[in-house]
Formats: sequence, structure tokens, C-alpha cells
Amino acid sequence: MSRTAAPIVVRGLEHWFGEGEAKKQVLFDVDLVLQPGKLTVLLGASGSGKTTLLTLMGCLRRVQQGSVTLLGMELAGAAEDVLVQCRRRLGFIFQAHNLHDSLTAMQNVRMGLEVHGPAATAQWESAAAHLLDLLGLRERLNYLPGNLSGGQKQRVAVARALIGNPDIVFADEPTAALDKESALNVVTLLKRLGTERGTTTLMVTHDSKIMDLADQIITMDEGRIVQDSSLS
Repeated sequence: MSRTAAPIVVRGLEHWFGEGEAKKQVLFDVDLVLQPGKLTVLLGASGSGKTTLLTLMGCLRRVQQGSVTLLGMELAGAAEDVLVQCRRRLGFIFQAHNLHDSLTAMQNVRMGLEVHGPAATAQWESAAAHLLDLLGLRERLNYLPGNLSGGQKQRVAVARALIGNPDIVFADEPTAALDKESALNVVTLLKRLGTERGTTTLMVTHDSKIMDLADQIITMDEGRIVQDSSLS
């Protein structure tokens, strides 16, 4: 895929949960385009379809109807090995940090390289330490999660998502557990990766300070995109 090509293109995307009489449509004719190296913020009330959309674009759910082109690959009807290849080029940050309690901060970050095979883990220590240092955790490299605050755990989770140099970062309320300074540091780092490496970030957030830094803001309501700043 060309470095200048749109990393995500969604056309006519629709999605349902449940079966039979309980079947409910949650996404309706969603169209969007994300630009390379940019920070896009996804807004909407709880239940508006934000997380469902994010997980479909992130290969965590199967596309039922419509088209999702991710890094030049069509996800609708894609074989499992294609989806695995795509996932290896993505980073995920969720509200729940999901750290392994028995691993140190450094070791938890290393887990982000497991999907890339043995070769990728060869120089993991210096890369993990560098990321944790950038996120203000230089003094906590060898701490277990039980000895970290909620905000520190979340920053470890951010480092884990970034350790494999992903092409796209999907972040679902990643700064909810962070203080203002830490949240700004995380988003500034993501913006920097966009400028220096072309990393594209799609972030679900309601933090106004982060929205001020966004290159594109998409608003959802009841499964539909009702506003897209790139089209205004």
C-alpha cells in the first residue's frame, strides 16, 4: 500500500447483533475515510456504535455487510490468515489495561511483540524501556502491575500497543484513567508518531483537550455518522 493512500476506507457498512426476533441493527450505511498519519477522534453517546465500528475496522469482528478496506486489504469475506496479517499491523489501546499481573511493566510491553514472532523480540528491552521512558515511567520499568497506579497501568498498556510500530492505532477511551498531563503526553506521542512514522490513530474519546489536537472529528448517533469534519 502506498504511504499516501488512505489506510482505512469504509463504504456502506452495516452491522447487526443477535438472531431472529432479537436481531438488532447497530450500524447503518457507514461511510468514512481516514488519512495516513492523522489523529481521528470518534465521538458519540454510549450505544451510538463507536466501539462496534472500531472493532470491525480492527479485524476484531467480521464484516457482515458493506466494505472495509484496511491498509489496502478488503476485510469483507477475508480469509482468517488475511485478518491475522492485518492484526499484526495494528495496535490496540482499551479502557481496561488488561495487563498480566505476574509480569513487570517491561515484560507486559514485550507482549505486544508476541504476534510478530521471535525475530521481533530480539531487541525488545531497549525498545520497551524507551517507550516507557517517553510515557514517564522510567522509574517503574520493573514494577508489577499491583504496584502501579491505574494511570501508570494504562500508560504501560499504551506502550504495549506501540512497541510493534503499528501502521494504525485503535484507541477506545485510552485516557479515561489518566490525569490531564499524562493524557496530553500520550496523545502528543501518538501525534508525533503520525508525523515521524505515518502512524494513523483512531481514538474514541470525550476529552475536549484531545479533540483540540484532532485532525478529523467524526460524530456518531444511533449507528450513523452524523458529522465528519473532513467533509465540512
